[in-house]
Amino acid sequence: MIRVRVAVLAVAAMTALAACAPADIIEPNTTVTASPDTSRSLAPTPPADPRPAVAWPLTGVDATDASQSELERPALSVKIENTEAARPQTNLQHADVVFEENVEYGISRLIAVYHSDYPKEVGPIRSMRPMDRNIMGSLGGPLVFSGAQRRFIDQAASSGTVLIAQDVGSSGFFRTHDKPPPHNLHGYLADFQKQSRGAKAPQAQWAFAYPAAMASAAVAGKATSQIDITFSPYSHPHWDWNDSKDLWMRYERNAPHKTDDGTQLSATNIVVIYVTVRQTGATSVGMSVPETLVAGKKGKGYVATGGKRIAVTWSKAGQFDPFVVRDSNGDPVSLAPGQTWWELVPTNGEFATKVTFTD
Repeated sequence: MIRVRVAVLAVAAMTALAACAPADIIEPNTTVTASPDTSRSLAPTPPADPRPAVAWPLTGVDATDASQSELERPALSVKIENTEAARPQTNLQHADVVFEENVEYGISRLIAVYHSDYPKEVGPIRSMRPMDRNIMGSLGGPLVFSGAQRRFIDQAASSGTVLIAQDVGSSGFFRTHDKPPPHNLHGYLADFQKQSRGAKAPQAQWAFAYPAAMASAAVAGKATSQIDITFSPYSHPHWDWNDSKDLWMRYERNAPHKTDDGTQLSATNIVVIYVTVRQTGATSVGMSVPETLVAGKKGKGYVATGGKRIAVTWSKAGQFDPFVVRDSNGDPVSLAPGQTWWELVPTNGEFATKVTFTD
């Protein structure tokens, strides 16, 4: 009986002690901090893709606001005169691409390609040369000109090039009163489009970088402030880099090359390619003229973008194939979105053409 009472008292004492014990036993010099609530933070929003959903094929510029009919229209390649008597030209600044070629007497002539922007009129329009069909052949649209030797017209027509010219009965040409003939022939692009005989929109001809700072020359090029080209004593264009505008600004000799509304011509990319020229030979129907050889040819050159330049190689498999431009590693060159001028610089011929780059 005594043993039972002692056991009961012991159990009661232990229960009382348990009721008074703290919930946690804390070791000396130890701090217990409540665990913070755990929650997952959202991943940062990735930057917007700089590549437009729809881009103009010849400039790489955003075309998401363009109508379907605008996107599907042909690229009109128009021969534009570039003598002193022909300047200032009309609406040359709206061309997507301009090719500058050397013709007889050391003067240059232009092939201005209009696709993303169709101004109402362009000019002055002048005659075609035998190399024109090969230069613009990959664009798929018509060649617009006024006058040419019959053999050159026949060659271009038989090759499959759509020709729009007074010589072949086309409409849309008119004379202005600001210059004397033959430097005052202009044309309406809307009329030329109607005569394009089902020509389709051009395919992209070269790669574009997004953002523009990733263009091949802008990334790996050598700093360049000026590109000076001496075709002859009669043709001396040069391009100056304007850092504030992020553009190459064009000059003829030392004067800004402006259109008739006062706009100085500019370009985002300058492509200089060295080409071979041959004489066509005189015949009973025409004089001999220099012909720039590009179809089935290749050579060297430079691409300038963002105030820098890189050495490149170029090739063109045939009349209807695009120019292919590669860097020193053999990789395709990418351009910055915008207007591009191609300078076709002869390595032979009547005049020694010189290209100088100023660092």
